[in-house]
Amino acid sequence: MYGAPLSGQAKKMLLLGSGELGKEVVIEAQRLGIETVAVDRYPNAPAMQVAHRFYVINMLDEAQLRELIERERPDWIVPEIEAIATDVLIQLEQEGLRVVPTAAAARLTMDREGIRRLASETLKLPTAKYAFADNLYELRTAVAAIGTPCVIKPIMSSSGKGQSVCRSIEDAEACWAYAIEGGRAKNSRVIVEEFIEFDSEITLLTVRSVSGTTFCAPIGHVQKDGDYIESWQPHAMSDEQIEQAQAIAKAITDALGGTGIYGVELFLSKDRVYFSEVSPRPHDTGMVTMITQDLSEFALHVRAILGFPIPTVRLLTPGASHTLKASEEAQVYEVGGVSEALALPNTQVRVFGKPETTVGRRMAVALSSADDVEQARRAAATAASRLTLHYKR
Repeated sequence: MYGAPLSGQAKKMLLLGSGELGKEVVIEAQRLGIETVAVDRYPNAPAMQVAHRFYVINMLDEAQLRELIERERPDWIVPEIEAIATDVLIQLEQEGLRVVPTAAAARLTMDREGIRRLASETLKLPTAKYAFADNLYELRTAVAAIGTPCVIKPIMSSSGKGQSVCRSIEDAEACWAYAIEGGRAKNSRVIVEEFIEFDSEITLLTVRSVSGTTFCAPIGHVQKDGDYIESWQPHAMSDEQIEQAQAIAKAITDALGGTGIYGVELFLSKDRVYFSEVSPRPHDTGMVTMITQDLSEFALHVRAILGFPIPTVRLLTPGASHTLKASEEAQVYEVGGVSEALALPNTQVRVFGKPETTVGRRMAVALSSADDVEQARRAAATAASRLTLHYKR
């Protein structure tokens, strides 16, 4: 039992990271009467606009992070991004505070090395070949060993930042510079991955709750420069592929533990399913679930966090999402074309309300449902094309 928000009997959820995904988490938590606190490194972030209150801090600063959490004493600490001082979360969890899904999961998944070693070396899951490098010399050595083309990524980044394809040993220096520029927390370590010839890439949303482990229908997606452009659900897979994908997802999420939703990214090739990455939180490609499922990934995440049962997840209709991205950097902008996009049947729009634009930043998403996935993809793409950004100088 718990009381109303802002009362002495309230239950409190504190989000570390307040982007568009965090905004939806806050909305779902408030629907169940939870007091919400949004935290990020910049003011007026999307989740801050709907939370009961918010704070702007450097979440990589251990002292700032600890002071804030100790002041608020939330019932749940919910990391929504990677760039967090996770050692503090480990300490706070040991002191009795609850980190979602666990502090260890937050720390392991914030860098690609920890999660890749867990998946490949500990759990023996199928992955691309990989190596790590701390400088340009080590990178060239790794590229020579892995072979080209290969993929080079910062150890810690988000939304594909710093990720590139290295097509020859001569490209290594440019890829190194791009990775260091795009990485978070000033980490100068990178991962070099074998370039797998895959047929498609999916996200398998995996929910751990008091009801056990539940899987959503697979989500297909298209990425550009490592960042998602569109997604659709369900993605066509054979029974054998679904069985392999669910086995991989259960193995990695069981190892990470806790309750909540995980976004497990997988490559589908002709002969097997490969583990790629995992996020211990709602996934950007999973925004499509706001139009396809009876419970969106955000509703599922909150239910699981609060300890409520999730017996089944129903796919109500095929659907798709398509993003609107900024092409310029501007501190003042306006969104247009919403009326035109919403004139399409079975279509919704989410405008994120970010305070400013940067090149490539996601600013909105169009969501469409239809009788089949291809119709939904066309509708979502059309809706997104009607949305416009007008930059003020």
